Amino acid sequence: MDKILWVGTGGFVGSVLRYLVSGYVQGMSGSIDIPYGTFAVNTIGCFVIGFLSELVEMRGVLTAEIRALLITGTLGGFTTFSTFSNETMSLMRDGQTPLALLNIGASVAAGLVAVWLGYSLAYAIWR
Repeated sequence: MDKILWVGTGGFVGSVLRYLVSGYVQGMSGSIDIPYGTFAVNTIGCFVIGFLSELVEMRGVLTAEIRALLITGTLGGFTTFSTFSNETMSLMRDGQTPLALLNIGASVAAGLVAVWLGYSLAYAIWR
């Protein structure tokens, strides 16, 4: 139960940070066409999860509770793209490049199809 509270607290913090950082970057860009804010959040999240994963995997620095707070909670609330990227990098590091490439292709394709299906369903229901 303690880890759930850590994850929930981190998720709250990460979601608020995503809102603030994405909005700030998007506002600074002056663009309404290109989602610079989302790009920035995903890139920052990937950098931070790589940094923290090194501390966890190679140095054993973070406790299970702090990992739940920072990696699962905060970064999960900030961006799940960081988790996807970290898991794909782990596959590549473990010599599973074909699986990593499959993960990339399948995740992107499934995500795009799922968004399209969601749009289509909502349109069909509320047209």
